[in-house]
Amino acid sequence: MNVLLANPRGFCAGVDRAIAIVLQALAKFGAPIYVRHEVVHNRFVVSDLTAKGAVFVDEIDQVPAGGTVVFSAHGVPKRVRAEAEARGLRVFDATCPLVTKVHVEVEKMRAQGREIVMIGHAGHPEVEGTMGQCDGGIHLVESVADVDGLAIENPDALAYVTQTTLSVDDAAAIVAALRRRYPRITGPKKDDICYATQNRQDAVKVMARDADVVIVVGSPNSSNSNRLREVAANRGVPSYMIDRADELDPAWLAGRKRVGVTAGASAPEVLVKEVLARLAELGATDVHELEGAAERVVFPLPRGLQGQAATKAPEVGPPGR
Repeated sequence: MNVLLANPRGFCAGVDRAIAIVLQALAKFGAPIYVRHEVVHNRFVVSDLTAKGAVFVDEIDQVPAGGTVVFSAHGVPKRVRAEAEARGLRVFDATCPLVTKVHVEVEKMRAQGREIVMIGHAGHPEVEGTMGQCDGGIHLVESVADVDGLAIENPDALAYVTQTTLSVDDAAAIVAALRRRYPRITGPKKDDICYATQNRQDAVKVMARDADVVIVVGSPNSSNSNRLREVAANRGVPSYMIDRADELDPAWLAGRKRVGVTAGASAPEVLVKEVLARLAELGATDVHELEGAAERVVFPLPRGLQGQAATKAPEVGPPGR
């Protein structure tokens, strides 16, 4: 049994930046540092940051007066920013710059008098944050079937945006359905699905050509990790998503000669190494890292933390390390 290792995989620039913001806020101001929602969707990362002094909360009113709060990489509605400002909290915004790009698009589209269709998953914090950039005039669709149920006031003044972590293929199908029903709909100048999502899905498509089974390292609430599993499954390859190596079921590998391994953009490389070690215990004799797109994107830390450390987050480790 051999292992095919997807490339690129794991942390993207937005996740690196979000984790670095929490770590550097802890280094500069001390614990506790409050974080609204999971800073990135990975249980291991959240547990590690909790052990270092981060406190994860659901809403701003759980942050005590005078506290320091970090907004997650998924972005927040405008009301959350207003509430934090009204309470005088020290705020560090870990919203991925590529999500912020979508927020700016929404504001511009609404300023032009357009209604907006948001393509995304209901309940995901990125979708809630993006739809919370305007007061009405925005509709959520999750599938091609949802397009038929839209009630648009002026089809000649309609635009769309997308969640950054969608399946590239699924999003394209929904956009095509929108264009069929609303020929005058406009979209963003540049695709909203982020470079890391695109690259990781492309890498899985390449890997799936030769893999007998695919293992995706990622947490259940990670949108981009779920999409990676779906990409492989849609190509007829049995695919499974696991948080940690101990969730790997040996039965999945029975009779398999080539095991594909990848990781979502919020999953640290240390977890991939754990999975590779477990596969070696189960009989894998060789690991072949595939070629893939080079990623050199780096996002700066926000003002107030610049100069604290390099913009790339150190690799998180086991709680208490």
